Amino acid sequence: MTTAAIEPFRAIVISRLAHALKAEGRSVIHMEFGQPSTGAPPRAVAEAHRVLDADGMGYWESAPLKARIARLYDERYGVAVTPDRLLLTCGASPALVLALSSAFKPGDRIAMARPGYVAYRNVVKGLHMQAVEIACGPDAHYQLTAAAIEALDPAPAGVIVASPANPTGSVIAEDELARIAEVCRARGVRIVSDEIYHGLSYVGPQPTMLRFEPEAMIINSFSKYWSMAGWRLGWLLVPDHHIETAKAYIGNLFLTPPSLSQHAGLVAMDEHEVLEGHLEVYRRNRALMLQALPDMGLKTIAPPDGAFYIWADIGHLTDDSVAFCEQMLRDTGVATAPGVDFDPVEGRTHMRFSFAVSTPEVEEALSRLRPWFAARG
Repeated sequence: MTTAAIEPFRAIVISRLAHALKAEGRSVIHMEFGQPSTGAPPRAVAEAHRVLDADGMGYWESAPLKARIARLYDERYGVAVTPDRLLLTCGASPALVLALSSAFKPGDRIAMARPGYVAYRNVVKGLHMQAVEIACGPDAHYQLTAAAIEALDPAPAGVIVASPANPTGSVIAEDELARIAEVCRARGVRIVSDEIYHGLSYVGPQPTMLRFEPEAMIINSFSKYWSMAGWRLGWLLVPDHHIETAKAYIGNLFLTPPSLSQHAGLVAMDEHEVLEGHLEVYRRNRALMLQALPDMGLKTIAPPDGAFYIWADIGHLTDDSVAFCEQMLRDTGVATAPGVDFDPVEGRTHMRFSFAVSTPEVEEALSRLRPWFAARG
């Protein structure tokens, strides 16, 4: 078996250029990554300072943190979860690798939405599995449907579901989630649900897939809602029968996440007022973007129901989103993500804005972009 060929994350290439321009003295606004600018809650940071002076730290899996995450499922979703089903990871990325590697085998077909997060496709390929991408356009609310999964022949071994989704911010309606779970159960399709953007919704609370499929594996992270991207802390929730298998994989592949992050994460989970304040920042930024972009000619965008992204059609301006985003960065200092990261077919004519930056940065970015887009008709 040869090494799998996977595509680069082109937003990282854009980001490198952005940092190079900044080093030259240029003013750069980073809207290329889904990285909150708000920072960890102050009490969590203070706890990290305290722990640095008081704890030598080492390999560790925090029992209090696992118990608190289990309580989150009861408080947020009304779903009972035992702490032993939770495996703490260095963010959602290792959780995805852990879920796929421990539950599937090389050659398995894993279905996912297109557009979708770049790592779904590439991690599946990197593990020598087959990525089955389902085109999900405006008619499907840019999301997987039960009918689309049911139509796959043969049935895939697994499916990756994300609601709210990256890059679109679209969500799957509750009744559709239930139908997806029903179809997957009937066809023997294992569900991996990426719920990293839960808590960041502008259309009401989003249910966990566990409500409809107790055997689903759930990925989440402190990177988005808890605003702790650089702390590298997340989790994978697995069914009872998969606990020992998943523990064997994580022990050999990843060991444990940083002890410092676990201490801080436990405190962050109860900083509700601060975290909801972050959500209000994103809500304001979203409103500014939705008001301004159509006036710039970007009239076809996915519904940003959650997360902090705008997925915009730029087909009237280009069929090379990488070159388009590079030129826009050089001309305006606004860094964005080319659509081909998320959709290798239609992504040539799409781009993604992240509005996870501060509101003044959004306002400045829009002031730079208005004349730039106007000059392109």
